[in-house]
Amino acid sequence: MKRFHIALAVGDLDSSIEDYSTRLGQRPTVVVSDKYAMWRTGTLNFSINQIPDRAGQLRHVGFEDEAVQGFSSNYDTNGLEWELFSPQAQDQKIIEMYGEPVQDRV
Repeated sequence: MKRFHIALAVGDLDSSIEDYSTRLGQRPTVVVSDKYAMWRTGTLNFSINQIPDRAGQLRHVGFEDEAVQGFSSNYDTNGLEWELFSPQAQDQKIIEMYGEPVQDRV
């Protein structure tokens, strides 16, 4: 399965989780307290990072694709970062970035 990926900066993680959970019709797949949340829906991989001074800004886009191996990124002609990764590679990247295990949230 291939999902489009969108990553945004938010001002407050908890209120953003509530807002986007309502908009997406489900709770996040992964939450790292006070830092990060990610939803995997049937067609979308949507993540948010708590970065108050960049709240509302697009961080990057890309694709989660079960058929690819690893994690890569590059920039398009407009300077926008595009990532390509497998679900497993993204889960590992989350652990590397935040130094804690991925936590599923029900």
